[in-house]
Amino acid sequence: MSTNNEYPQTVNFDGAEIEVRMMSADDRDAVLAFAKDLPEEDLLFLRIDLTDPDVVDDWVANLNSGLSTSIVAYDSEGLVGYASVHKTKARWTRKVGELRVNVAGKYRSKGLGKFLTNRIFDIARAQGLKKLMGNMTTDQRSAQAAFRRLGFVPEAVLADFIEDWSGTSRDLLIMSYDIDGHSETLDEPARV
Repeated sequence: MSTNNEYPQTVNFDGAEIEVRMMSADDRDAVLAFAKDLPEEDLLFLRIDLTDPDVVDDWVANLNSGLSTSIVAYDSEGLVGYASVHKTKARWTRKVGELRVNVAGKYRSKGLGKFLTNRIFDIARAQGLKKLMGNMTTDQRSAQAAFRRLGFVPEAVLADFIEDWSGTSRDLLIMSYDIDGHSETLDEPARV
């Protein structure tokens, strides 16, 4: 089980050395640069607008307050991915976290997303969380497939719940997972 004390660590993906460490305020500008390089389609479906410095500042503030815990991955060129679990202040959801994972295109389907997800699951478990939620639009088929492979199940569909940047209404799919049941399977092909 991973804990915050096990970072930084270096792993190899597709011949590249990747440093994985806990996110801090020092990663702010790297997150903004990472977001700037994401395809527009990815930006449409992000839960928060990572291109907005104020939004990234809020994320950093949540790290400092303990509402968010995030790990970041860097190759020799910069930030290439992150995994994060976000909590709310509401007492009745104190054992639930929202999972967010994003990996640069050049590392997709190479196992980095699965690696980061496994590590954030372990961190969430060490924090006492019992359930993780993932939110996505119903037309994000690859995200749904990745979450299903991890064992997430659909919980609800909220019709016309979100509006993308272009003003189009979309349905929100909420998926959940009982993290006590999650086990690391890095030996299997990773396709997050």
